[in-house]
Amino acid sequence: MKFRGAWQIFFLLVFVGYMFIWIMLPTKTYKNSWTPKLNEKLNSTYFREQGTNLLLFSFPLMLIAALGCVYLHLQKKSNSESSKSYYSFLRRPAMVMALLGIVNAVELTFAAMFIALLIWSLANYLYVSFGHLHMHTANEKVYVPKTVESFFCIMSCFIFFTVIKDLPFFPFLKGQAKFRSVSLRLGYIGNTCWAFLFFPLTRGSSILPLVGLTSESSIKYHIWLGHVSTVLFAAHSIGFIIYWWAMTNQMYLMLQWSSTYLSNVAGVIAFVLSLGMWVTSFDRVRRKLFEIFFYTHHLYILYVFFYMLHVGVAYLCMILPGIFLFLIDRYLRFLQSRRRTRLVSARLLPNGSMEVTFAKNPELSYNPTSTLFVHVPRICKLQWHPFTITSSSNLETDKLSVVIKSQGSWTQKLYKQLSSSLDHLEVSTEGPYGPASSHFLSREALVMISGGSGITPFISIIREIIFRSTESNGKFPKVLLITAFKNTADLTMLDLLLPLSGTPFDISKLQLQIEAYITQEHERPLENAKKQIETKLFKPNPSDSPISEALGKNSWLWLGAIISSSFVMFLILLGFVTRYHIYPVEMREKNYHYSFKILWDMFLVCACVFVATSAIFVWQKRKISAEGKQIQNVDLPTPTMSPSSWLCGSDRELESLPTQSLVQSTNVHFGARPDLKSKSFV
Repeated sequence: MKFRGAWQIFFLLVFVGYMFIWIMLPTKTYKNSWTPKLNEKLNSTYFREQGTNLLLFSFPLMLIAALGCVYLHLQKKSNSESSKSYYSFLRRPAMVMALLGIVNAVELTFAAMFIALLIWSLANYLYVSFGHLHMHTANEKVYVPKTVESFFCIMSCFIFFTVIKDLPFFPFLKGQAKFRSVSLRLGYIGNTCWAFLFFPLTRGSSILPLVGLTSESSIKYHIWLGHVSTVLFAAHSIGFIIYWWAMTNQMYLMLQWSSTYLSNVAGVIAFVLSLGMWVTSFDRVRRKLFEIFFYTHHLYILYVFFYMLHVGVAYLCMILPGIFLFLIDRYLRFLQSRRRTRLVSARLLPNGSMEVTFAKNPELSYNPTSTLFVHVPRICKLQWHPFTITSSSNLETDKLSVVIKSQGSWTQKLYKQLSSSLDHLEVSTEGPYGPASSHFLSREALVMISGGSGITPFISIIREIIFRSTESNGKFPKVLLITAFKNTADLTMLDLLLPLSGTPFDISKLQLQIEAYITQEHERPLENAKKQIETKLFKPNPSDSPISEALGKNSWLWLGAIISSSFVMFLILLGFVTRYHIYPVEMREKNYHYSFKILWDMFLVCACVFVATSAIFVWQKRKISAEGKQIQNVDLPTPTMSPSSWLCGSDRELESLPTQSLVQSTNVHFGARPDLKSKSFV
């Protein structure tokens, strides 16, 4: 793609400028020198106290998000993998830890930068605030229990001692004024975490692919930010409760909903909601009681609502881009999920696994290792489950497949439904989501190691390599697949390396070597497990449609149009409401309810996102529906066949050339485990 470097430099400069504002925000220079000048020029009658933060904190990331869509569209159109692999070293694992997982260089850099930002911000906030402490009036009761003060000092030192103990501007906490100041500044740091909290949740993000990340790979950062922000907000809330109760005897302030300042009771409600979400989000609770975690986490809607009422419009603008983009993505996913997807077939394996195949729009393309969210209303009307896509959009242009292992209650119910006598099953899908590039396919050799159902991402990679091997000038790597299974029934997962019959493919040029290990059996059983694989075909329904891009062929461009139009619409309406409704009231009565300003902001954000997204989605839906009508029958028997004939016994003849080639390239080891330390990968 031409001018690729210029695009990247522009994004880098805007992001560096954005981070520079965050670095300067807690300093005395920003507070005493920059703020008065910025407020004088930017806080006009159209935006009032929101003007400065809208320009400095909201506009840069919204600009990157909108132009990032254009960049990703051009990159997808050029499909230049040589340039993509140039930066692939940044995606290599830089750290592997049980607590952190696998972290690459890009992720490690951003994590280190963010931790440094939090420490820097807290230190400077305290330094500036200690020079302008809030002094109480003469008749205000001030009582500082030594135990309370000592406890807070110990906790503060425990958290920050190892980092800022040597800074001359971090004095020992003493007095209720410093206690209040620290409690308040901990809330400021929590708000900094919220500025980045929602970006990993945006599945169709145009920002994450710019740095080689996906929503799936960066979800751990949402978890970390959630934990850090909740701890900071807990310290902030508990600190003020102690301050009001034990120090100043002003507990009534905790339930105060001021008309001229922020709402304390809204902060209390947000704090209680955050604790409920936090307790159920720990790893042990989430794994054992996932449904409790899932439904409790939907309290985030109320949490965000009361949090905004608590922080005010100025601080809302600092965290607006993440929430704005997440809201667009969430509403767009909601619209896409209303469609019913055409279910074509299901391959049922003897180990309880199943490959479910859907009809796909031929223009829909995705990269290997992508995921698809599946919803089956017959099983549960609320739950959506992500599964790895095993098909290749190049090899199977009109079909998309996912592999599902029957382990939990939902997947077991799905297996029963698919293996029953049903000839049609109502299904909805969302996605696919995946990496923006497949740079690993440009390598000379790939070594892939898996266990059990963990082989599913590699199936899509191998199918993509099969497609590349059929191209005249296609470059593809050698592949060594090392996989371990418990028993021979699990060995049938290797059958999924080849697509269903009817898809033209040739693996004669493919350099594939498979080393399969059966750990709980010491010899091959007499029966042939492969004959137990069943393929069930489903009848089409006129209301079903093939999987397609939510916004059509040029989805990135349309997403950019939604982002830019909705944000511009928000600014115009906000300026109109502020200038012709809020400002006149303030001039007449000197007071416009503080919380009403927040409600106006929230309403305008939701309204603009709803209008812009709905208009473009409906416009594109007409084109997608017209294309979907042309894709009605995909490898199906004739409709005149009886229902009993829809169940087939095998996928392909064992004598077929692709199957023979696959068998010849596979070595099965019984009663053994792969010795990865001594194995040569050359």
